[in-house]
Amino acid sequence: MPDTPVRSVLILSPEPPYPLNGGGAFRIASLLHYFARSAQVDLILFSESGKPATIPPGLIRSQTVIPLPVHSNGTLARYVRNARRAAQGIPPLIDRLSGHRSELSQALAGKHYDVGIVEHFWCAPYFDQIAAACDQTILDLHNVESVLHARCAQTTQGLPAAGHKRFAASSRRLEQTFLPRYNLVLATSNADAATARAIAPSANIAVYPNALPLRPVPQVSEEPVVVFPANFEYHPNIDAVRFLVSSIWPEVRRSCPDLRLRLVGRGDKFIRHLLPSGLDIETTGPIDDALAAIAAGRMVIAPLRSGSGTRIKILEAWAAARPVIATSLAAEGLDGVGDCNLIVANEGLDFGRSIAQLNADPSRRAGLSVNGRRLFEERYTWQAAWQMLDKIRLIGGTGTGHRYTEDSDANCR
Repeated sequence: MPDTPVRSVLILSPEPPYPLNGGGAFRIASLLHYFARSAQVDLILFSESGKPATIPPGLIRSQTVIPLPVHSNGTLARYVRNARRAAQGIPPLIDRLSGHRSELSQALAGKHYDVGIVEHFWCAPYFDQIAAACDQTILDLHNVESVLHARCAQTTQGLPAAGHKRFAASSRRLEQTFLPRYNLVLATSNADAATARAIAPSANIAVYPNALPLRPVPQVSEEPVVVFPANFEYHPNIDAVRFLVSSIWPEVRRSCPDLRLRLVGRGDKFIRHLLPSGLDIETTGPIDDALAAIAAGRMVIAPLRSGSGTRIKILEAWAAARPVIATSLAAEGLDGVGDCNLIVANEGLDFGRSIAQLNADPSRRAGLSVNGRRLFEERYTWQAAWQMLDKIRLIGGTGTGHRYTEDSDANCR
């Protein structure tokens, strides 16, 4: 980080860092904890509820909430909103969070920060307001949005596919505009960093991996269950359920009648229509302890065919010492090695057979579990990620136009 001590930090976020119930929250919280060790941190939060986040004591100095208009989550309402956005060429979450420059400027009036962090690309257009109050600006990319939409277009058809293609093109234009304006852009992996550099060659991009707090492996009894943990409001996870139910699980059911499928996470109302009766498929809805729920499974799967960034669900499986089967896209950007830390399978039949083979081989499950947990402890805890952040240095003085760089060993492999 900057060579001079960082004493004050602003975080602008469209989602709360707590509770820790999703990949975005874990990533935001990791940066919050990192800076709170030595700096005063203020949080500005966009929130539909208008309520402040419940943050553990001692982490932040102040919290300001900018209320968002209430939007219906009904299927028809979402379709109408996204059709309008596609017609206008505005990515959905850029549109959702737009129109609050005056509130943000008012919240920042008379304030000064050493560093301003903007969480998610959706908030990138607020650069001018953040830069006016902060010596240095950081944009934290949870995903590369143009890639996310392009991949979603490949797994959908008709009007949804056309919409995603339009959103991919508009996201790319916005990325080309905003990535170079920030002093530093954080990407979740070497793969995402390379993609972002190709989109905006003049942007200064470093890798800050997704990570989890270090905690012991939950001591729970293993059940004959295959666990898919996810936020099922998210389009790539909905598509993954469709792929799982239609192309993977029939083979598993035929080969392993003892196994059940458990879909762990919020948003189950968005996938119920995809679940045929009689297939031994459970949904949990929101849960308090995802790691314990994952640890209860015999194995964890990540059958994603679209998305961007790196998958917290795989990190959680490694943290819970559970063997993982994932598509190559789901494993993208992570340092896991096939047949060592996880099993990679892409086609439905191959994925189903991999589940069946792993189910029949306890020693292989044990080996994958040990290796996954070891990799998590070495590279994907908050403490390990913070060491990488410590190696990022600022070249030059303060103000706009200066660039960060990484020590040569900042990106561990």
